[in-house]
Amino acid sequence: MQVDFYHLAGTPAEQVIATLAEKILEGDGRLLIVGEDEANLARLDRMLWDQGASSFLPHGVAGGADDASQPILLSTSPDAPNQARNMLIVDGLWREAALTYDRSFYLFDDEALEGARLAWKLLAGRDGIERRYWAREGGKWVKKG
Repeated sequence: MQVDFYHLAGTPAEQVIATLAEKILEGDGRLLIVGEDEANLARLDRMLWDQGASSFLPHGVAGGADDASQPILLSTSPDAPNQARNMLIVDGLWREAALTYDRSFYLFDDEALEGARLAWKLLAGRDGIERRYWAREGGKWVKKG
């Protein structure tokens, strides 16, 4: 199981979310995007629809009749009715449920830095967990750890 930590440090979360979601879909994967704030999830919902005709990201907001068929599902819960094996945490709040997925992405900004450091330390040395830390340098994401 792999956990990718993305330190946003001024990079818009929407940009990172769209890029990661697109890569997961290209690999025929499914994604669960999790956050506590329903207003933020509604904003992400609009953003995913507005990617344009060439980069449309098919998705839904949890609670609908078609949750199970959504390639990307936005939810306040870490449960994946769409059978996603990838979880993306958008609100900077670590969830242990992320460890039940094949791969999890943990996005955090400077406000959530201490929580991210704690999560990084708590995952150190745990069997079967590979941690990766990504930071933006010169306009590119660079693996730091």
